[in-house]
Amino acid sequence: MKSINKNIKKARLGAVLSIVTYIFLTLVKITFGFLDQSDALIADGLNNFTDVIGSTALFIGLTIALIPRDDNHTYGHYRAELIAALIASFIMFAVGIQVIIQTVIKFINNDYAEPSTTSLYISIFSMIIMLIVAFINFRLANKVSSVALKAASFDNLQDGLVSLGAAIGIIGVLIGFETLDTIASFLIGILIIYTAVIIFKETATTLTDGFNSKTLKEMEEIIQNVSGVIDVVDIKGRSHGFIYFVDVTVTVNPKLNVVEGHMITERIERAMSDAFGDTETIVHIEPALFS
Repeated sequence: MKSINKNIKKARLGAVLSIVTYIFLTLVKITFGFLDQSDALIADGLNNFTDVIGSTALFIGLTIALIPRDDNHTYGHYRAELIAALIASFIMFAVGIQVIIQTVIKFINNDYAEPSTTSLYISIFSMIIMLIVAFINFRLANKVSSVALKAASFDNLQDGLVSLGAAIGIIGVLIGFETLDTIASFLIGILIIYTAVIIFKETATTLTDGFNSKTLKEMEEIIQNVSGVIDVVDIKGRSHGFIYFVDVTVTVNPKLNVVEGHMITERIERAMSDAFGDTETIVHIEPALFS
């Protein structure tokens, strides 16, 4: 478990990077959004505020995941990061709804913003920063096998694209399309809600022991090719964030003794760890029935 804890600590660095970046961008965008009267920039700032919450929740979840196993948590606390992500998705959804409501009210009242080039420069700067953060977190997520951090990196990427959308809306106003900034604000609200739904769907699936069927099939094929295994009778899997727990039933030659059967289970466990990283595989052996 030392390798898992080491990876969790590395993943927390990615969460800290996101938190610091989002706090800075939130303050800059909301401040200049109000001063410069840019609906899109304000909405983008609120989007980053939800990301502060999401990244903080991720950090807290990763910290809880480091708690050692105990009598009440025999599988560890690794799912804490997923629970944190689930809570963050609810907050993001609420903020997205609020952004849309405010935008619709402005449409009804014909209250359109008149931003300047300052807001445009801030949006472009934000886009570049978020693309860099996305790249760093994506590489780190792959290195430490963190599903949650990889999802966060995609969120970083989307935030860069949101800033691009805000910039386009501001450009539209500057060249005479006064409604484009407000339209961009509305679309940003939609994107916030979309991200919240995606995060909710993925985390809820994992928390209810949903498991990727393609990954399970790959596991079955790897076990099937282990020396001594005649057939894979049954296989089940679940994810706890940084680690897979797999239960598999295989058939072997009924003439094997206990030691030989145990050697097969060790080969299966080693093959699974080599292919999927931190994996705990429980192997049940049954005698093959020869006709």
